[in-house]
Amino acid sequence: MSVELAKEIWSELRRHINTVDRDEAAETLVAVLIDNDVDADEIKSVFKSESDIKRALASYLKDHAEDDDDDEEYDEDDEIDDY
Repeated sequence: MSVELAKEIWSELRRHINTVDRDEAAETLVAVLIDNDVDADEIKSVFKSESDIKRALASYLKDHAEDDDDDEEYDEDDEIDDY
């Protein structure tokens, strides 16, 4: 799915999503796009006027940056010396 198509779908469907549910819907959309190898910069560019998507993307990137930091710490702590 192209990110442009996702934007068109989001633009049409968001008015049918209750305001209280939009954050979760935006988070799901961002996750699906990222899982389908859409670059975060492309999402940010295409959805530049969609505050719900921008918030969801920022949250996704923050959460996954912390996960990457945790993984690096884990790998460093679990190194085995061959000496």
